[in-house]
Amino acid sequence: MDPVNEDPPLDLLAGLASTRTIRRYTPERIPSEDLNTILWHATRAPSGSNRQPVRFLTLVEGPRATRAKALLGDSFRLGWRSKERQDGYDSGSGLDPDSPKARQARAMQDYVDNFESIPVVVLVCLVRYRDPNPYEGASVYPACQNLLLAARALGYGGALTMWHQAVEPELRRLLEIPDEVALSACITLGKPRGSHGPVRRKPLDDVVFEDGWGTRASWARDPDGTRHSGGPR
Repeated sequence: MDPVNEDPPLDLLAGLASTRTIRRYTPERIPSEDLNTILWHATRAPSGSNRQPVRFLTLVEGPRATRAKALLGDSFRLGWRSKERQDGYDSGSGLDPDSPKARQARAMQDYVDNFESIPVVVLVCLVRYRDPNPYEGASVYPACQNLLLAARALGYGGALTMWHQAVEPELRRLLEIPDEVALSACITLGKPRGSHGPVRRKPLDDVVFEDGWGTRASWARDPDGTRHSGGPR
């Protein structure tokens, strides 16, 4: 059966507007059939000259996966401690336990404390064919978004992070990743302990310009009922 011709389980635009970053997961495993579907759709993403340089290294429950998750867990806890301090999560509105900032801090703490039990971790890699350049992510991150949307369509959730970097040398040795392969992202996946829902972003007319920088587009407006957020404060 051609999966392209199947009725989608989730309307595309609805999925785009409601795919939250999910950091809290149930212990439920992701069946290999679902993981296959998620990664198949990830590989449908575009890449420069259709070179398709993206590779997905999945960490589930094998012996090296267990060791890699332990390395990553330590790295993520260090990353969160640094971010929590630098971004002042324990000050300002973060002192109000009901504030968005405080809720995000609790979710982050839960995320890093339980990292080793996350059902699936995906290291998103780029096979380089030339020297590193600032634009190479254009051939990687569309696949990451496809992956997250496909996971959302099947009832899962995920988070794209970069906190693998602190232990990248150890990961490379453990997982035998060649030197010419870049570790571009780390995505965690699982069944949400909670739910997806409408995401909050800045108003559209704050971020869309026309004819020149800073000139707001008169036609840029959010659908009725859109709720906004400028991020943690």
